[in-house]
Amino acid sequence: MIEFIETTKEFQVGASTVTALNHINLSIQKGNIFGVIGFSGAGKSTLIRTVNLLEEPTSGRVLVNGKELTTLTKKQLREEKKNIGMIFQHFNLLHSKTVFENVAMPLIISGVKKSNLEGQVKEVLAFVGLTDKADRYIDELSGGQKQRVGIARALVTKPTILLCDEATSALDPQTTKSILALLKKVNIEYGITILMITHEMEVIRDICHRVAVMENGRIIETGNVLEIFSTPREETTKNFVQSVVRDEIPPSVYEQLKSIDTSKKIYNLKFIGVDVGQPIVSQVAKKFAVDVNVLFGNITELQGIPFGHLIVELVGSDKEIQKAFLFIQAKNIQIEEVVARESEHTNYYRSGSRYAVHG
Repeated sequence: MIEFIETTKEFQVGASTVTALNHINLSIQKGNIFGVIGFSGAGKSTLIRTVNLLEEPTSGRVLVNGKELTTLTKKQLREEKKNIGMIFQHFNLLHSKTVFENVAMPLIISGVKKSNLEGQVKEVLAFVGLTDKADRYIDELSGGQKQRVGIARALVTKPTILLCDEATSALDPQTTKSILALLKKVNIEYGITILMITHEMEVIRDICHRVAVMENGRIIETGNVLEIFSTPREETTKNFVQSVVRDEIPPSVYEQLKSIDTSKKIYNLKFIGVDVGQPIVSQVAKKFAVDVNVLFGNITELQGIPFGHLIVELVGSDKEIQKAFLFIQAKNIQIEEVVARESEHTNYYRSGSRYAVHG
């Protein structure tokens, strides 16, 4: 559906060359909601703008529905762009026009007769829940309603692809949820492939099937949402995941790590799916000569699948603790020992290969 092949984009800034995209290779399958996340300056906006040629790649290729847009004639390109809708962070609406006129604009530009476009506009306004706002002007709408107008405008040409450029970052949390629900509805009912860029990991968690993480113009990690949240590899990915899945040890618990006691060890347990329902704590306490203290835990949901963390302290002999460790591992639960260490100015904890900092 959308394929980036060694895609590179460079900008000239004075005498310097800035590489916004650095040999991107990425495939987005038909019917997916695909998220691209990264910090400001990572290259996200440039990436999405190469799909509809708002930015033309310096080198490499971008294929949309099997076609490389840079090779098309102007007439062919106009036709192909009808298949690509786009919604923006700050709506990009015409304040001098009504809601109806804003939504109709792409059809008017394409030369569709007024008698033909009215039905299409009314259909998408009903779909986004704005039928009663058709004659209102943009300044009379809330932020969420403005973004619904933007979505309706993007849908009116019946595209197969929808590009979302930070579509929810200007909205409050409750409105964000309603817009994400609408985008999910667009994907399911119209079968439209959605490529969305964001710096909000909550958006990725709530709506996306797959995700790519960008840093310094490169794709550093890709996978389905459950994989990325449960086993992030790159440090940047881990930082994003921890903004949603709070699996870091709180400072109050960290104080317990600083005391040296050979009769106890602390572990981080990860539960996915049906494993969340396992009474693992009570089972360990009954089966082995260890005391189990729960220090911290939480559960979130990823695409309808429960995902949880539990930090526990096991107190007992090394032999019994090892037996308990192997028992938990055999239950298909990820388990990592949490080890504390100190530097001169900063306290660290480590859970497997993960680090966090408490200043």
